[in-house]
Amino acid sequence: MDHIKDGWFTELCTLWPGQAMSLQVEEVLYHKKSKFQDVMVFKSKTYGNVLVLDGVIQCTERDEFAYQEMIANLPLCSHPCPKKVLVIGGGDGGVLREVVKNPLVESVVLCEIDEDVINVSKKFLPGMAKGFFSPKLTLHVGDGFEFMKQNQDAFDVIITDSSDPVGPAESLFKESYYQLMKAALRNGGILCSQGECQWLHLELIKEMQTFCKTLFPVVDYAYSTIPTYPSGQIGFMLCSKNPETNFKEPVKALSKEDMESMNLKYYNPEIHKASFVLPEFARKVLSEA
Repeated sequence: MDHIKDGWFTELCTLWPGQAMSLQVEEVLYHKKSKFQDVMVFKSKTYGNVLVLDGVIQCTERDEFAYQEMIANLPLCSHPCPKKVLVIGGGDGGVLREVVKNPLVESVVLCEIDEDVINVSKKFLPGMAKGFFSPKLTLHVGDGFEFMKQNQDAFDVIITDSSDPVGPAESLFKESYYQLMKAALRNGGILCSQGECQWLHLELIKEMQTFCKTLFPVVDYAYSTIPTYPSGQIGFMLCSKNPETNFKEPVKALSKEDMESMNLKYYNPEIHKASFVLPEFARKVLSEA
């Protein structure tokens, strides 16, 4: 329990040196080592239940929608017909919950390497884990790399909901992983990956954007604001095999009725467009990439 002291959980990591995020803990609900990582869930004072992997916050009940809705709808609303979707990671079920809301989506495969994360989420994050009960879902517990190697030219949209580039998720930020996704995408396919934070990882984002541009005709970077991710912000790397794609203009702009029926709390067509408008310091660096 080295991350909890005097009733507060503190998130320390080499990826954000010199800063930390703390949440007040009401009680620890679960804490065990899985085959892959240290898994903890605690009930926080103001953010509901919190899932922590290897000491790093993955999601909280209060603000998770700001991430899940964006990582799902930015690519789905940019694709004219996203019938088949692959989610890599996302063992909490949150991205799934958002993807299956889209009426055009016929089937979703979720590849999560750590079954413990799925089981813990079903128990302690039921509002997110409801994604696992969709009839559109095929669940694959195992390695996303291996799965994609066996499923070439198979998906319209691939979403990578990964943790940060340390430990089990490190390889998901490398060029070879993007090459694999490209091969697993159908013609005109789109991918969206967790793309880190402008305040902390601008050089990594630039590097990723540079290699993505050698692989895909259209590459763009968007971001969302979310209090419990490092520096309150998280980005998304979007790539399309279709040279006609314009990520900044959703192909499908959701109506008020759509947003009501999908129960959206963050995403709307305006925020879709706005999320690609970067602050000047980040725009400068990334426009050179």
